[in-house]
Amino acid sequence: MTISLEKRGVSCVAELLEKDAPRTCDAVWDALPQGSDIYHAKYARNEVYAMVPRFAAEEPGQENPTVTPIPGDVVYFSFPGGMLDRRFKEEKGIDHLPGVIDLAIFYGRNNLLLNGDVGWVPGNVYASIVEGLGPMAEACHDVWRSGAIGERLTYRRLED
Repeated sequence: MTISLEKRGVSCVAELLEKDAPRTCDAVWDALPQGSDIYHAKYARNEVYAMVPRFAAEEPGQENPTVTPIPGDVVYFSFPGGMLDRRFKEEKGIDHLPGVIDLAIFYGRNNLLLNGDVGWVPGNVYASIVEGLGPMAEACHDVWRSGAIGERLTYRRLED
């Protein structure tokens, strides 16, 4: 699949990890394209993500989990409505949803998925960026430095 920062005109290619996370891969693949406004992590470190409404007929559950993602990891998080802070949900315009899916990419080292309010936040690693990580990392870092306003993170099928 391709993952793009639309405003910055940068894309990368990610390979699905179908042997390690088959349920998550199926759920995401069947729901593509997906995307929304981009956000940069505050605590996890080198992460950008898009929050989208739940899309799987049945949540995949935990598979191939990590709390220490590495550069190039593409990660799926499923958050029930009660897990996320009210103000956070209001800021992101998702307060009306019963739960959300966080589609994230990690572009640098030393990430730790630990939330001070709820503890460890494992995510499913379902894909790995195999082309274009360098330019994508530079663009993601620019989101951190310059801001996310007007930027969208999108996931699409890469058709042969």
